[in-house]
Amino acid sequence: MNIVKLGFGLVFVTLLTAGCGAPDQINARNLQAAHKSMNRIKQHLPPDDRLPFEMAYWLVREQVKNEADFLKTIDGKAPSQLIELGKAAFGSRKSAGDPKYAKLENWEQLLAESGKQRTDDGDAEQQDPRDKKGYPRVDYKMHAM
Repeated sequence: MNIVKLGFGLVFVTLLTAGCGAPDQINARNLQAAHKSMNRIKQHLPPDDRLPFEMAYWLVREQVKNEADFLKTIDGKAPSQLIELGKAAFGSRKSAGDPKYAKLENWEQLLAESGKQRTDDGDAEQQDPRDKKGYPRVDYKMHAM
C-alpha cells in the first residue's frame, strides 16, 4: 500500500514540476503561448522595462516573418535577451533604410516616441455622442441577456 502511495506521489510531483516553466522566460510553444507569455512577463517587469520589452517583442516579430522561425528565435529568452534582440532588429531596420525607423536616431528615441504616442492616445479618449446630452443615461448601454 505504501508503494502505491509513493508511486502516486512521485507521479504527482513529476506532473507538477513539468507544468511549471521558467516564469521569466518566454514560452514559445506556439504563437498564442508566446503572446500570453510576453504579456505575463511584461506585467511582472518594473514599469521602466515594460515598454522596451514590448517594443522589442514586436520589432523581432516584424523582422522574422516566418512564424516557426520567430518562435525559435524568442523561445526561452529572458526579458533582457529579448530587448537586445529588439535593439538589433531596430538597428538592422534603420540601416536598411526603413522610412519608419530612418528618422529616429537611436533605440531610446524610438522608446520615447512610442511612450509619447501612447500617452497621447490615452488622452484623446473617444466620447460616445449619446453622452453629450444634458443628463447621464445608462439605459442605452444595457444589452439583452
